[in-house]
Amino acid sequence: MDKASTALMQSRKIRLNKRTQMVIVVGIALFFLAVVTLAGIFMDSLAYGADYSAKRLAPSSEHLFGTDYLGRDMFYRTVKGLSTSVLIGLLAAFISSIIALVLGILSATFGGKTDQFINWLVDLCMGVPHLILLILISIMLGGGIQGVVIGVAVTHWPNLTRVVRAEVMQIRSAHYVQVARKFGKSRWAIAKDHIIPHVFPQYIVGLILLFPHAILHEAGITFLGYGLPLDMPAIGIILSESMKHLATGMWWLAFFPGLALLLVVILFDTIGDYLKMLIDPFEAHE
Repeated sequence: MDKASTALMQSRKIRLNKRTQMVIVVGIALFFLAVVTLAGIFMDSLAYGADYSAKRLAPSSEHLFGTDYLGRDMFYRTVKGLSTSVLIGLLAAFISSIIALVLGILSATFGGKTDQFINWLVDLCMGVPHLILLILISIMLGGGIQGVVIGVAVTHWPNLTRVVRAEVMQIRSAHYVQVARKFGKSRWAIAKDHIIPHVFPQYIVGLILLFPHAILHEAGITFLGYGLPLDMPAIGIILSESMKHLATGMWWLAFFPGLALLLVVILFDTIGDYLKMLIDPFEAHE
């Protein structure tokens, strides 16, 4: 076997190992997020309830993240808050992605005034800072889960709409789509056989990359007092309450929940980035 063949096999092996590593990382991240979410859903409220005999305890083997001024275990409260934030973020991101998918397809398919109107909506929504628009919508809807979900959903679709619109327009002008039209295939058949399979992977990646934005913005408006109610364990509420006690030396109230939120956001970003590389045909066949 010559040197060129050996080098080619080694190169393929390296690329295969790289893709295998990506799959493993995505699997581990999904498993961790699923465990945290399910643990929060099925957690007994007594686990993160008040215990006045254990107030203001620093992190230890008994209380991994310490306790707060009411004696609530911060580890269990953080897990419950992360689960709440993830569930709300998933719901809001899914609704937002559906809006983006519908508007992107309509814009690329109908064109003309429809395309101009949807592009105007995109520019209008992107012209206002997300946080300000979220606060206004949440206040208008009375706050709570409904206000947060709707606020996040109607403010996070513009970027994905542009991606879907660009993908659909690119496929519509492709040669094989033009040939399919020449052979008399219906619009539905062309959409089902050519457009949807091409757009769907981009849509899935866009949906996953919406999750961290939705979770962060949910935590942000809740932290500012315009989101979830105070009696609901959520990362934004936990961080907001911790600000009042940092001066007393209770640093763990903000450090561990903030670090956990950052970890969840990074995991969602990593999953989205790796999936984008895994499903990219150029990456797959290079």
